[in-house]
Parts: sequence; structure tokens; C-alpha cells
Amino acid sequence: MAREGPEPILPTHDLERTRDFYTSLGFSAGYRWGHYDILRRGNLCVHLEVHDDLVPATNSVSCYWRVIDADALHGEFAKAGLPTEGIPRLTAPGDMPWGMREFALVDPAGNLVRVGHELAR
Repeated sequence: MAREGPEPILPTHDLERTRDFYTSLGFSAGYRWGHYDILRRGNLCVHLEVHDDLVPATNSVSCYWRVIDADALHGEFAKAGLPTEGIPRLTAPGDMPWGMREFALVDPAGNLVRVGHELAR
């Protein structure tokens, strides 16, 4: 199957824990090799790569997933019961001044994933 689109490569210090986190959000393992995993959920994809020296509290890696309906995806992610503060976390969706409705997801490795859709103009 041919695919186009970005696939962020996110660092992790604990591959098992970070993989389990994304699996709890509905992602499935697509490829696994040593210290590297690729997980998919529909058109969303994330690569996880082990970095033993990663400190989640100081991790500054981020990416953006543009989706059709951020509220619907947030509702599905919310079923995992994530906190709204700390690491990991899931924030509530909100309308942003740059024309997006978005929420933030932070995984156990401290990676920030912003998820949003364009607001109607």
C-alpha cells in the first residue's frame, strides 16, 4: 500500500513503556527492529527510536498531526484516562488564534504531539 505524509521519529528512553502508551491510544505495531518501532493508527504514524540518555522532563522534541476532527480523536484518546498535567498528559481541545482547533498529547518520553484541524473561516 502506497502512503504519503509525514512520519515523525520520536526519541524514547523506554521503548516498551512508550509503545504501550501509543497502543493504549489505538496504535498498532507495524514494524519492530531492536531499538526501533513503527506504530500506526489509520493515517497517523509514529516511529520510536531509543535514546538511552533521554530525560523526559527536558525533552524538547515535538511534532504536529493534522487530522479531520481533533475533537473526535481527543474523545478517543481521553478513554485512556490520561492526566491533564505532567508526563504523560492530554490537554483539552481549544481554538487557537492561528486558525486551528487543537490539543496536546505528551507521551512518557516527554515528546509533545500537537493534534489539530483547521477552523472554518
